[in-house]
Amino acid sequence: MALCGLTAAALAVWLSGIHPVRAEGPSYVAAVYEHRVVLNPDPREAVERSAALEHMNKNLDVFEEQTALAAKQGAQIIVFPEDAIHGFNYTRSSIASYLETVPDPGRVTWSPCADPDRFQNTEVLHRLSCMARKNHIFLAANMPDHQVCDRLVDPLCPPDGQYQFNTDVVFSDNGTIVARYHKQNLYFEAAFDTPPTCEYVTFTTPFAGRFGVFTCFDILFREPAVTLVKDMGIRQLVYPTAWMNQLPLLAAVQFQRSFSYSAGVTLLAANVRAAALGMTGSGIFTPWDALHHHDAVGETGKLLVKRLPVLDPSVLGDGAGKARLLVPFSGHPKTEAAVEESEKEEPWPASSFSPMQSGLEPGYCPQEDCSDQPIPFTSTMMYDNFTLVALQGREGNLTVCDGSFCCHLLFQRRRSAKGELYALGAFDGLHVVHGTYYLEVCALVRCTGLEKESCGGETEHAQTLVDFHMHGTFSTEQVYAGVLGSGMTLDRPDRSGWGSKGRFYMTRTGMTTGLVTAVLYGRVYEEDSM
Repeated sequence: MALCGLTAAALAVWLSGIHPVRAEGPSYVAAVYEHRVVLNPDPREAVERSAALEHMNKNLDVFEEQTALAAKQGAQIIVFPEDAIHGFNYTRSSIASYLETVPDPGRVTWSPCADPDRFQNTEVLHRLSCMARKNHIFLAANMPDHQVCDRLVDPLCPPDGQYQFNTDVVFSDNGTIVARYHKQNLYFEAAFDTPPTCEYVTFTTPFAGRFGVFTCFDILFREPAVTLVKDMGIRQLVYPTAWMNQLPLLAAVQFQRSFSYSAGVTLLAANVRAAALGMTGSGIFTPWDALHHHDAVGETGKLLVKRLPVLDPSVLGDGAGKARLLVPFSGHPKTEAAVEESEKEEPWPASSFSPMQSGLEPGYCPQEDCSDQPIPFTSTMMYDNFTLVALQGREGNLTVCDGSFCCHLLFQRRRSAKGELYALGAFDGLHVVHGTYYLEVCALVRCTGLEKESCGGETEHAQTLVDFHMHGTFSTEQVYAGVLGSGMTLDRPDRSGWGSKGRFYMTRTGMTTGLVTAVLYGRVYEEDSM
């Protein structure tokens, strides 16, 4: 396919970039544990408290072992997954014996390990507190919680007179409860209530300053995740999750990486391990690098430990360390030394595109011979109806639009593999399957076959090496950029950021693994309720 006036040399210039260099500064050691949960074989049947404790203690025994191992490796904080103590698929009544009341640490200062008799029926809190206290480590875990309410005072109080919450609890290194967060965005969780008001929960450590807390499905919504980062200045997050992977856009480590990179935060993500349910994918992510685990076959847990730079602005002050901080959702531009004079004004000039590629009606072509122009087609990706164009030839310049939302791609294949079809897709609309949320998405995907209807299917493997520059005409500031290589290899853009007219771009060159997905995943939060 023709390059529409752009040479391969120009492509190389546009794609070149240098990753930002991080300044030295204070650091700490964090751990996450991906846990293979011992499940209740019949979660919809109610059990006695003794049976519930026997079940949960099997998982807590593993927590205790892994906390000790993490501490021996110098970890100062450890995060465990969502649902990892009790499991999932309970009803409101069948989970009753698993519930404990977690007091609000803003009102009650309490170490369950040091004062076990202060509140009744808190055996799980006691064990977790003692793990933290014994190993001198901050510990974040997820558990079911209930809070008594009065329907005469609270009109939202459930009929049975209590809220049941999916709850994250954080303990300090002396076992004191320092944070309690009730999950805001539930994912088909019949046992739990949405909290009456959204909670924005943080806690402070002596080694790294402030952390924020949210859970699993919360990561796809503005509240509380984006508010914590953009409005409250939180740059370090603990994230228990029980995430079912779905390619090509929302595998666990894929989106965890995109969130950390795009929001400019450290994300301590602990996922459940359950092969039969497609659950795996945990990691320790900074905007610049990652240590992660994804295992779709094995049935064992995995402990990850990594030293991290402190990103809390209040700890860094105005020193050199503050230079490493990124403005959330602003992108990662090249360092000044690497910016050519010709690129300073516009990283992707609009003149690079022909009239067809500037958003005119599909099928319009200004040339006499349009046989080499790709014809748009539709295919289902992630339950959404994407408009796509296939990549043809070794290099090309493409545009695809869904209504007024357009995605643009300049690409060059460094190595092609037979039997691998790629397509550039655009979607602008309300996603309504397994959750309701509004998206603007540009996605370059490897199709699972040579048929166009296979574009959007799930695959983890690819051999084709592609250099590219992609941008979209986004109406939202929250655009999550991600690059996924073959075998669930987490890559990252060379650079990304905002150009003119609402264009958000990213570039990547020199990948050593085949490209599975390159995505700009825009979330238009204000349109979720349309």
